[in-house]
Amino acid sequence: MSDRETLTWELFGSASRELAEQVAADGYRPDIILSIARGGLFVAGALGYALDVKNLHVANVEFYTGVDERLPVPIMLPPVPNVVDLSGAHVLVADDVADTGATLKLVRDFCTGHVADVRCAVVYEKPHSTVQCEYVWRRTDRWINFPWSTQPPVVERNGQVLDA
Repeated sequence: MSDRETLTWELFGSASRELAEQVAADGYRPDIILSIARGGLFVAGALGYALDVKNLHVANVEFYTGVDERLPVPIMLPPVPNVVDLSGAHVLVADDVADTGATLKLVRDFCTGHVADVRCAVVYEKPHSTVQCEYVWRRTDRWINFPWSTQPPVVERNGQVLDA
């Protein structure tokens, strides 16, 4: 058995559709999908189309610095979503993976008290995640190769994070 799980673009298409079907079958009708950048952008876009939600927002969070390497705590980077825009809304937080759960917890806690309801949808959830998401496509304890981060960037930047 490989120490990595591989998600292809084709499989991502199926996974995101199945994730949307879970949300719809649960009767949840989000007003806003709040993606956690960067991996959550793909998930949020796919869910937005499948659930017919055009109101997508982005929370830029820095946490991973490499394969299984991270900062002590996740940090929300500017521009931070305006809580006025989220006020009273039913919010679906979208990300590619709930690994430790720290990033999802940061964003969910940011929403709490400002929104009517907040739920989380992820493609993958790890067993040690501190956040148990309402909508999960697959559970795994392996590192995941996502189609958007498997290949290195085509440019080089200082402080570049690869495979995270």
